[in-house]
Amino acid sequence: QVQLVESGGGSVQTGGSLRLYCVASRSIYNQYCLAWFRQVQGKEREGVATIGIDGTTSYADSVKGRFTISQDNANTLTLSMNSLKPEDTAMYYCAAGRRWMTAIQALAASQYNYWGQGTQVTVSS
Repeated sequence: QVQLVESGGGSVQTGGSLRLYCVASRSIYNQYCLAWFRQVQGKEREGVATIGIDGTTSYADSVKGRFTISQDNANTLTLSMNSLKPEDTAMYYCAAGRRWMTAIQALAASQYNYWGQGTQVTVSS
């Protein structure tokens, strides 16, 4: 079992930046495939960025070149978001799942067992 707590959300204007943090209740280093998802009310949860236990990252096409996922220490996952757009507005969740996933699996919400409570990101035009 692992508990995840996100922070760092807020409101910014188009073109701004935010950094989201996900702190785990224990070390998650080399234990799980980790990811950030986002969800807009009424829509399915969308995979944004993932990082595997070998450090391999993958991103949704909509955020490539703007978002960066990283694991800064044994129990903290970070999502750095630059050049934000209004369409990035959503609730953002971090998640942890089994150690090995393909790139396609890693962006699927169904593959993850542990979720945080979410942090809201709002981008205004």
